[in-house]
Amino acid sequence: MSHSRWKSLRERKLAEGFREPDDVVEARREIRLSMALARAVYERRTELGLTQTQLAERAGLTQAKVSRIEGSDTVPTLPLLARLAGALDASLNIALDDDSTEVVFTAHGTDAA
Repeated sequence: MSHSRWKSLRERKLAEGFREPDDVVEARREIRLSMALARAVYERRTELGLTQTQLAERAGLTQAKVSRIEGSDTVPTLPLLARLAGALDASLNIALDDDSTEVVFTAHGTDAA
């Protein structure tokens, strides 16, 4: 079954009153958050023209850890997020709502890599 057929089947079931189990809903939420963070880190890093290795050095991490964050393979702790924000010369803003997640790094000033 193709992804588009699967998606429409899921949407159809939800429209008919089907309710996904709470653990599935929570897993989807966690995946959305992880992906939003990954995208924000990647976008800010590339905006600064940094490689993963350079960002890792700035944040006191390994390149593999940066890769896992950008690949949505891990959700970092708050102290690690603070180190990332500092290394990216930005403030980290996270907005969490029931159906949406927004993760944005806001530059502090001039973008000097």
